[in-house]
Amino acid sequence: MARDLIRIPCVMMRGGTSKGPFFKAEDLPADTATRDAVLLAAMGSPHELQVDGVGGAYPQSSKVAIISRATDSEADINYLFAQVSVDKAIVDTKPNCGNMLSGVGPFAIDEGLWPASGEETMVRVRNLNTDVIVEQMVQTPGGFVSYCGTQAIPGVPGTAAAITMSFLDASGAVTGKLLPSGHAIEEIDGVQVSLVDYAMPMMLVKASDFGITGGEAPDVIDQNRALFARLEKIRIEAGRRMGLGDVSNLVVPKIGILSAPGEGGTIRSRYLVPTSCHKSHATTGALCVAAATALEGSIAAQIIGGEITKPTEVVIEHPAGTIEVMIDVKVVPGGSPELKRASLLRTARRLFEGNILIPASLWPDRPV
Repeated sequence: MARDLIRIPCVMMRGGTSKGPFFKAEDLPADTATRDAVLLAAMGSPHELQVDGVGGAYPQSSKVAIISRATDSEADINYLFAQVSVDKAIVDTKPNCGNMLSGVGPFAIDEGLWPASGEETMVRVRNLNTDVIVEQMVQTPGGFVSYCGTQAIPGVPGTAAAITMSFLDASGAVTGKLLPSGHAIEEIDGVQVSLVDYAMPMMLVKASDFGITGGEAPDVIDQNRALFARLEKIRIEAGRRMGLGDVSNLVVPKIGILSAPGEGGTIRSRYLVPTSCHKSHATTGALCVAAATALEGSIAAQIIGGEITKPTEVVIEHPAGTIEVMIDVKVVPGGSPELKRASLLRTARRLFEGNILIPASLWPDRPV
């Protein structure tokens, strides 16, 4: 091999409706700046096609998972998510990604970071981005991860083995508060918004307030640049109110454009990431939208005709189908609802394994 390239072991995995390289933390630089330079080179950013890397030229396929053994008794595995910008030299580790998360348990077992135990294996994953613990139930017949099964998820062709994910107390995942601004509903630039942080900080708005139905296809929404310009102005102020500072170069808060369901679900959502519309829906975004249905007066509660006050399956319609979230809600007399747990089903698949090759100059002090 050429002397000016170095090899970094990785596995390319699909997690839910996203995909990207999975690395062991021990195989990447410990220094954040060096690590980010390595990840940008690995993905081929910044470039609109990511032609010089393994990125897929779209936010859903420009993601990285970094995995290690946990160092405390509350979790088994640590997971750091990195959103690598396609066209900017930015690696953002503020948000979580629930879709990529679905591949963490299988990866950890396959790589010997956590042992299989019986026909199903519980893996407690700590998301380092948000300090939220997620319990994953992975199918492990005969002591090996099974990727083949009958579970279908919208946005992914075919079927695969089901992975159950239960998010434990994901309120205030990034900001520390379920309602970072202290309000379930408020106004920004003449538009009502709900600023909610459950698994993912989001700004929720009504489609009708922007002259759309909420049922438009992602490519139709992507072509409406006037819509994005208006939303971005509001999002920047939302970020300030949520305590996130200047979010103009950050992907959080994400945007949920909500409307009444059209196919028998609970609510319809178009999830912006935030400069394009997701082809299906982010898992963490679905959790946040579902949580918002339990908040009195919120945009989501208004659309469904009143807040949810008991354990309920919330069916979120999105461009590729639906995503079902079971929320465990406990209403405290005279207080806010307690969201104890939110669960959903995902699938994952190991796509290929090998080494990412990057210029040695990016990591000059790499241990031999």
